[in-house]
Amino acid sequence: MADIPTDKFAAGKQGLGYIYQPRLALLKLLQLPEHTAVLLEKDDDLDLVSSDGSKILASLKHKARDDLLTDLSTDFWKSVNIWLVRYKRDGRAVSNLRFFMLTTSVVSSSSFLTRFLPDPQPISADAAPLVELANVTLSKTNSQTIIPVAEAFNELSDSEKQDFLERIMIFDGSPRIEDIPTLVMNDHMRSVRREYRSSVFQRLEGWWIDTIIKQLTGAYHDGVYGYEISDKLSSFAEEYKSDNLPITFRGKEPDHDIDTEFDTRLFVKQLRHIGLSSNRIRSAIIDYYRAFEQRSVWARESLLVSGEVEDYEYRLTEEWERYKNVVFEKLSVDSADEALIDAGNALYNWAEFEAGKTGSLRIRALVSEPYVLRGSYHILANKAPKPSVYWHPHFLEHLHTALGGSI
Repeated sequence: MADIPTDKFAAGKQGLGYIYQPRLALLKLLQLPEHTAVLLEKDDDLDLVSSDGSKILASLKHKARDDLLTDLSTDFWKSVNIWLVRYKRDGRAVSNLRFFMLTTSVVSSSSFLTRFLPDPQPISADAAPLVELANVTLSKTNSQTIIPVAEAFNELSDSEKQDFLERIMIFDGSPRIEDIPTLVMNDHMRSVRREYRSSVFQRLEGWWIDTIIKQLTGAYHDGVYGYEISDKLSSFAEEYKSDNLPITFRGKEPDHDIDTEFDTRLFVKQLRHIGLSSNRIRSAIIDYYRAFEQRSVWARESLLVSGEVEDYEYRLTEEWERYKNVVFEKLSVDSADEALIDAGNALYNWAEFEAGKTGSLRIRALVSEPYVLRGSYHILANKAPKPSVYWHPHFLEHLHTALGGSI
């Protein structure tokens, strides 16, 4: 496919590089020992810190397809420039640093950079030393980008040059950004059912990006450890088992303003009818929103068994009916309005605070998030023209009158 011309001010490639950093960091932490910690944009693109305190500075390069890395590729020497500064700062030969370049490019077979590959070709007895190759290469450049690097490199003694170069490794042909999700799912999600791996990856990456943002903005100062990713992945995977469902709307609220006084939905009218405070009605609106949106996500991701929601609503309605009969038992047609409202409050309080303690009223055994049950009762209370549940003992009669006897 031919390259599509882009505006000279476009920053698409640069933006892709920034997104590549956290995504590749996620993959690397899953591949490395769990006590490895990562920090982004500290001493290099990635700082990978081992449990013994040794550190790898990793420079990441997401390049065009078929890009080659040659002797004087500026990508390599720009990374060397960063590494030289850190190497000198940390005591040169006594430092505990190693330097990795992770690039989607491939090292040219004719380049001396092949000597930095993890599995280099066997070196012949008459091959030039690595320091000599680096010195010769740098002596040939006229690049205003590379000349200062050569000057900084030549400030090292010969033994320091050799020590510095031996710390470098180039991992060419590294995964491209679009290939990383598949690698994570295939290699690190064997315990997750195949049909749910994409959803689990999205959950994991969403948490990961949020964690990295906190790190970059200073809200989180420490490195993120591999075991934290393992724990989070395990937690997400548990939500996709047969007795559980993922909870993704905890803490979420509607985008629009919440109007407790003029909201015309039936479940809100019901709450106003039993005299609930504005704050409690607001909480109910949020529960309704979370439960409704959560059900939509479950349906889109095909996580629900056929008839599962209908069975759940039947169980909720049946239990509501039993408790309603107890609460309304001693009411009569002559009961005072205050007694009717008190009874409605008692029934609603049971649904809000007590029903969730009953294990049989969970949609699945391990789904204990309160908004699922509370919001589901509001969904039932919102069904038109006749709600499946109600709180005020005479609400159906009032509704019948308001609708001109149409229910």
